[in-house]
Amino acid sequence: MNDKIVTYSPAYTVVPTYECFNRCDYCNFRADPGTSPWVSLAEVRQQLELLRSQGIIEILVLSGEVHPHSAQRRAWVEHIYAIAELALSMGFLPHTNAGPLSQTEMDWLKQVNVSMGLMVEQVTPRLLQNVHRHAPSKDPALRLDQLRQAGELRIPFTTGLLLGIGETAAERIETLQAIAQIHQQFRHIQEVILQPYRPGSREAWQGEGFSGQAFVEIVAIAREILPADITLQIPPNLVDTAADLLACLSYGVRDLGGIGPRDEVNPDYPHPVDHTLASVLATEDWRLIPRLPIYPAYDDWLEASLQKEVARYRQQLACTYHHIASS
Repeated sequence: MNDKIVTYSPAYTVVPTYECFNRCDYCNFRADPGTSPWVSLAEVRQQLELLRSQGIIEILVLSGEVHPHSAQRRAWVEHIYAIAELALSMGFLPHTNAGPLSQTEMDWLKQVNVSMGLMVEQVTPRLLQNVHRHAPSKDPALRLDQLRQAGELRIPFTTGLLLGIGETAAERIETLQAIAQIHQQFRHIQEVILQPYRPGSREAWQGEGFSGQAFVEIVAIAREILPADITLQIPPNLVDTAADLLACLSYGVRDLGGIGPRDEVNPDYPHPVDHTLASVLATEDWRLIPRLPIYPAYDDWLEASLQKEVARYRQQLACTYHHIASS
């Protein structure tokens, strides 16, 4: 039996809007409020129709943020709900990441999402004086509170760190410890993403990319700090070399995140094709297999209608898992 298994989520990203009231210096995603038309449900349906035969499971609903006090806030949340509901009706499993949400908003959206997420990035408020000085929703207290709310609402959750945006090594450890502490209270964090900063063509900052060796080192540290039931994830398109990727696996990474046609957050860094990635991993006998955007331990947290959809996919993947486990 080969237990060297790495998972990934066959995913497609739907962006309700790129407009965002935050203006992070390193962002290559956002547009100014009022300059990015909201995608229509008809457009989303057209996009999803093309995916039916492509093996996509997860629909990541990834949005720029409408200000909490904006007159458009309610319509924006309703639009996100409608997109996730449409994805479900077409046989996909939605996962929403739309910035900090109120507890009421999260409670409503969990009805049409099998999981949700929000990057903590870093817990140091010092970054509010530089790269986050125009990004009020990057307040660490606000984002940590979001993790707690997700736990209280029993939402299977993904969070993570953005590495190399001006934080110190000690602050990275502090962020990992904060995530671990909240998870120990609620046991709801499925995975933690370690995302290295990479310079992009649209950002204002143009900082230096987070180096390969430093990245491998923080992977090892994260695996020591985080509870064992949290899966450690890295984005393979942002890792410097195949050697670094394989080193990260040796230190405990077991998931490579959503892999699809386009990385909306890092558009200058295309996702690798899954079979190409599998070939790289196979050089050290790692097997790459697809997963759902909800981990099995959390299936019974879902409402009955969502559990039914998840169970259908679990049956479809059962043959794949059986083949790998017995080989």
